[in-house]
Amino acid sequence: MKMLCRLAVEEDVKENKETGEIYMDEDEFLDPQFNYDFSHLKDTDTYYRGGEVYERPCGWTRFAIKVLDKYPDGNAWLGNLRRSTESVDGEWPVSYHATSHTGADSITEEHYKPGSGQVYGRGIYSTPFISEAIDYAKTFTAKKNGKKYQVIIQNRINPKYREKHNKDKYWLVPIPDGTSNEEEKKMVERAIRPYGLLLKEV
Repeated sequence: MKMLCRLAVEEDVKENKETGEIYMDEDEFLDPQFNYDFSHLKDTDTYYRGGEVYERPCGWTRFAIKVLDKYPDGNAWLGNLRRSTESVDGEWPVSYHATSHTGADSITEEHYKPGSGQVYGRGIYSTPFISEAIDYAKTFTAKKNGKKYQVIIQNRINPKYREKHNKDKYWLVPIPDGTSNEEEKKMVERAIRPYGLLLKEV
């Protein structure tokens, strides 16, 4: 799994100014102890996270983003460390955000930015259905092996700040026009937090 992540994302993260080589420091923002290979799984049970049905990313490999103790409100939003079908108190539901290779780097290093999709208003869009997110996922070619991959970000989303649209197909964290950069960052971080980078060879 570590090699797949390196092949897929190393080219965009950091640049050595002397040699021109670009690389990634995996220890800086990935947490391998929580990686999980869903690529050969097919669910027969129904899973729940934050009181919502959790459509697990079967067919994908998840590389965990380093988020433990990152936020001042603790870790309850992540649920517990056991892989269970049930939710726990304080846990946030799971959502997916399709993105590009470079978009994933930006999100994991900083935070979500309101996108151009304005169908239900300005803000951060995601979906509880990975099957829906796939339609928006970009394909990129890894320079090292020439293989093509899709990338999706796996999030936890705070239901207090989420709007549901189109029969629950889309979840929106509204960010009003004119919000300052500092306030926007606060609004995003209290509402939607990426915790997994999903990759799939296509």
